[in-house]
Amino acid sequence: MAALPRFLPLPLPLPPFPALSRFLPLSLTLLLALSALRGRAQSFGQTRFICTSVPLDGDMCAATAPGGGSAEELKSTVLQLRETVLQQKETIMNQKDTIRELTAKLGRCESQSVLDALPGESKGGGGGRKQGGFSKNTMGDLSRSPAAETLSQLGQTLQSLKTRLENLEQFSRMNSSGQSTNLKDILQNKIDDLEKEVLSRVNSLEEGKYNPKNESEERGKIESTLTSLHQRISDLEKGQKDNRPPDRFQLTFPLRTNYMYAKVKKSLPEMYAFSICMWIKSSASPGMGTPFSYAVPGQANELVLIEWGNNPMEILINDKVAKLPFVINDGKWHHICVTWTTRDGVWEAYQDGTQTGSGENLAPYHPIKPQGVLVLGQEQDTLGGGFDATQAFVGELAHFNVWDRRLSPGEVYALATCSSKAQAGNVISWAETNIDIYGGATKWTFEACRQLN
Repeated sequence: MAALPRFLPLPLPLPPFPALSRFLPLSLTLLLALSALRGRAQSFGQTRFICTSVPLDGDMCAATAPGGGSAEELKSTVLQLRETVLQQKETIMNQKDTIRELTAKLGRCESQSVLDALPGESKGGGGGRKQGGFSKNTMGDLSRSPAAETLSQLGQTLQSLKTRLENLEQFSRMNSSGQSTNLKDILQNKIDDLEKEVLSRVNSLEEGKYNPKNESEERGKIESTLTSLHQRISDLEKGQKDNRPPDRFQLTFPLRTNYMYAKVKKSLPEMYAFSICMWIKSSASPGMGTPFSYAVPGQANELVLIEWGNNPMEILINDKVAKLPFVINDGKWHHICVTWTTRDGVWEAYQDGTQTGSGENLAPYHPIKPQGVLVLGQEQDTLGGGFDATQAFVGELAHFNVWDRRLSPGEVYALATCSSKAQAGNVISWAETNIDIYGGATKWTFEACRQLN
């Protein structure tokens, strides 16, 4: 067997960066190595460092260097490597320019999509669910109502105020007491003036004379007048409090705003099961909004009931969602209940005393956290705030009760039929002293149970 050649380790200098070379690109490592070679070569004068093969039985000291061709090959290799590195550098620069251009185009596309979704105004407000100039949206996307729809809502509000005045007059006649006719005439005149203003705006829209620049200012004036009117009527209605049970009242949210809401004074405790029931009435479209939301530090969607856009009503627990089979957006009073337990995340939905749906795996083994804020009429994107008008509840709400257990079908039916056996919530019970109202939301006598009885 022929003897294998050995390689004589001549003093070929290594680059001074052995550890650094593991973390650098190959091309950069080669450049550093070549620079080190050039520096070492200068210190040895004309000496060349090469490797040469020596037979196993040969004299290593007698080994001689090959001809000078290897130096030319090395120089050629260095030039090729240098050219490759320059090409890679140019490619990287081109890629950076391309990335910068694509990023700019993406930014313009995102800005345009926001403007298209929200014509005429930016989506303001809130937090979380909401930042960076427009609201956070964990439930999908929904643009604001056009001016014509706003006018329609104002018309509905005026009609609601008229109905309340009629109820007050009837109450005064039945009880042989009440406010003076002069005060009621003043309120009625205010309503008539608002109706004329709304009609004038409708006519301007139809004739094409409407100026959108004045929309915010005009809308602000009308909402301010409506809020004042609500307060005057509420003052009249306060005279009824002594003549009704403390739980026979309802909250009214006449407009889709980000400032009308009610807040429950008491927070929820840690709960491993719950039942939440209420009477509700709405004909708002699209979607009645958010009847209630419960936020805790670090989680704005700890417990939320919402019907947003064209989606069905949903219950959210710790941001987990279940769709509820409610059909209640018809302008009539309906009684609804949702029960849930952390074990397997089992839930049940009741409408008007009858179970309409059930499911499981809704935030299983996640207890409802304590020390939060419970708001009626708005969806919270931050703790106690971050309201978005497009998610606001529009309608009427009453008898909001919370239990820390699952109610039986019989107990739910008793609530829905206004039975004298119905029990109030052991966590949150419906009473005027437990609720604070803000922004023009109003309280007045609840009539649904009276109509059933």
